[in-house]
Amino acid sequence: MATDTSGFDEGNEQERAPEGGGGGGGLGGFAVGVVFGAFLGAGIALLFAPERGEKTRRRLRHRLRSLRDEAGDQLERAGKRTGRDLLRRRRRLEAGLERAASRAKDVF
Repeated sequence: MATDTSGFDEGNEQERAPEGGGGGGGLGGFAVGVVFGAFLGAGIALLFAPERGEKTRRRLRHRLRSLRDEAGDQLERAGKRTGRDLLRRRRRLEAGLERAASRAKDVF
C-alpha cells in the first residue's frame, strides 16, 4: 500500500481559512468601503453639480409639488374606482341574496 505524501488530512476534508478572517475583510471592511464610497460619491457630485444650490432646491420643490398633486389625483381616482367597484359588488351580492331568499321560500 502506498503512502500519500501530499499532506491531505482525510479526517478534515475542508480547507480552513487563515486566522484573522482572511478572504474579504468581513463586516468591518464592508462598512469602511461603504463610508469611503459615500464620501467619494458626494465629492464627485459636488465637482460635477450643474447648478447652484438655490436653483436646484427650487426645481426639487416644484417637482415634489407636482408629484404630490399627481399622487393625490391618482389616489382620488383610485378611491372613486374602488367605490364604484364596491357598489357594483354590493348590488350583485344583494341580488344573489334576493334570489336565494326567493328560492328558499319556494322550497319551504
